[in-house]
Amino acid sequence: MAKVLFAACLAGGLALSGMASAQTAATDPDAPVGKAANTIMIRLRGIGVLPQDSSSSISTIGGNVNASNSAAPEVDFSYFFTDHIAAELIAATTRHEISASNTSLARVDVGSVWVLPPTLTLQYHFMPHERFSPYVGAGLNATFFYDAHPAGGAVTSLGFSDNVGAAIQAGFDYNFIGHWFANFDVKQIFVNTDASLNNGAIHAKTALNPTVIGAGIGYRF
Repeated sequence: MAKVLFAACLAGGLALSGMASAQTAATDPDAPVGKAANTIMIRLRGIGVLPQDSSSSISTIGGNVNASNSAAPEVDFSYFFTDHIAAELIAATTRHEISASNTSLARVDVGSVWVLPPTLTLQYHFMPHERFSPYVGAGLNATFFYDAHPAGGAVTSLGFSDNVGAAIQAGFDYNFIGHWFANFDVKQIFVNTDASLNNGAIHAKTALNPTVIGAGIGYRF
């Protein structure tokens, strides 16, 4: 799914950018300004975080780890070193329900945890002076787990290890008026975690590898 979203986002952006034209009339305060070196863009997005749970193992009881999808607001800051090259830092936090399936105890509700995944990417922006400007990026993600709550019953304690992984992205900005941009963005984050249940009696390892899909609005200073 992530590969399809990336390909569609990039292909659509490149196709539409060829049809868009920059409007730079200095006498019009609402004319699009495009992207430029030594400027900052701040975006506010709504995001959906979709853990892929691509592999997992659970000691003692076996089975697979599952993390629920989640939605949240997100803010990001981009600095343009050149018209084409920028660094983006995102900040958001989401809550996920954790369960284990296909175990010797059947399905087990494990609990919930909050995730803070700040991600820094280096981006290349195609057609930065056009209204429609797609981009691709790659970088690092640091994932922190906090405020974990065990489900109770068979699960009396719960903890997760923090981790660092890679991230890739594709998206586009549309400069619809003045300094304002609409944005659509897809990220694939690669992150593993070790979970400890009941004070270490049960250990679980899983590759969460969430796909993050976002849309929102930005302002370029």
